[in-house]
Amino acid sequence: MRRSKFTEKQIIEVLKEIESGAPVVETLRDKGVSKDTYYKWKRKYSGMESGDVKRYNGLNI
Repeated sequence: MRRSKFTEKQIIEVLKEIESGAPVVETLRDKGVSKDTYYKWKRKYSGMESGDVKRYNGLNI
């Protein structure tokens, strides 16, 4: 499987930016992210903080 060019911290920052009211299409275009990737990230990381991701990865789910 290919590694992401974005860190988990960057992913959460993009999601928070969009959740705070930034236009989705423009934000994704600026960051170089496809809509499909955004929806995958949203499903996996929605509502998480940076510390939550570290704990999530430690669970090996």
